[in-house]
Amino acid sequence: MKLVTTFVTLAIAFAATSAAAQGIEPIPGSITYNGQPRTKLTKSPVGSTFSHYFKYRGDGYAETYRIQPDRSLEIIARRRSDLFNFSGRDR
Repeated sequence: MKLVTTFVTLAIAFAATSAAAQGIEPIPGSITYNGQPRTKLTKSPVGSTFSHYFKYRGDGYAETYRIQPDRSLEIIARRRSDLFNFSGRDR
């Protein structure tokens, strides 16, 4: 029984670390949804970050991107935002 418990614990730990290592997948509205943009941010320093705001399925989202050494973009954070909720009411 201890062997099964140990195996299950290791499997859960491995699944959690591999999911975190894969990063955040783009969704429709993300800058990188259809692949990397054709133009590169050549004037921005490597490692700098910027935000992108968009709507997806009726919800507002804010994504934070980091510029990689090869000038590609990596999504480092995504959060649902009430940025587009102009009614003044909470959801």
